[in-house]
Amino acid sequence: MRRLVWSLMSVAALALAGCGNSSQSPEGGAQGGDAAQTPAQANQITGQVALRDAGTTVSPAAKLDLTLIDVSTPDATPLATKTIESANTLPITFQLPFNPADVNPAGLYVLKATLTDGDRKYNPPLQTQVLTKGMPTQVNIQLVGEQTQGEKELAAFTSVQKQIGGMKISNGTKLEDKVSRGWQVFREAGEVKFIREEVDYGDKGFTSTDYAYKDGKPWVVVQQKKSSKDSKPSSTERAAWGQDGTLVLKTNDQGSKSSPLSDDEAASLQKQSQSILNLATNGKGK
Repeated sequence: MRRLVWSLMSVAALALAGCGNSSQSPEGGAQGGDAAQTPAQANQITGQVALRDAGTTVSPAAKLDLTLIDVSTPDATPLATKTIESANTLPITFQLPFNPADVNPAGLYVLKATLTDGDRKYNPPLQTQVLTKGMPTQVNIQLVGEQTQGEKELAAFTSVQKQIGGMKISNGTKLEDKVSRGWQVFREAGEVKFIREEVDYGDKGFTSTDYAYKDGKPWVVVQQKKSSKDSKPSSTERAAWGQDGTLVLKTNDQGSKSSPLSDDEAASLQKQSQSILNLATNGKGK
């Protein structure tokens, strides 16, 4: 019996000695090689930017703008920005460094990516969330081309063009030296919305032109040039102006080829638009 008691005491002593050699500090913290490691904070967003339509090409003048910003805070200052010039070789691999100390853990960060090529912009259809709330720091972004301002105006013009049959119509003609001119004026609520003009220059050709107006000012002009009235157009010139009068569309289509209309040619169409408005309304503009 005495031997059994001494054996139990020996086991207890060894257990206490083991506790004394524990790696726990008096405060209970881990020490030595088994210490827990704090993961390093991310300090950059990385990834690729590509066009959704792989067959689309952009010019060497295209540029890519990247902006990392907290959209949960109104008027927030971007956490990081970067511009990549000559961004015409896609996909583009990028790294966007930022200062981890500036990150708000409660913030909602998105990476904005905009590719600009002349008048056209390419943006992702959805926001790309990153960094906080379990979102990644490595992303692949696909961009989709948006309508240019000129294309938007032309689409709105086409919509008005389809409605002219329901407008009030008046007609007019004018004979000049070797030039025969005729037109139709389309009004809505007493305001000129549209004028369709045909001009026969004899052996110098024929033009058929649609003019659209907003608030009494030239808005969109589409002019077809032909060798004669019944022949196919040799060219179609288009010009459009925004609300502030800025030229936003200027194209010249010849067959399957399209080229920019010069500023002087666009100004000529705008002048023609104003002239026919004055002629058709006896200078009243309506």
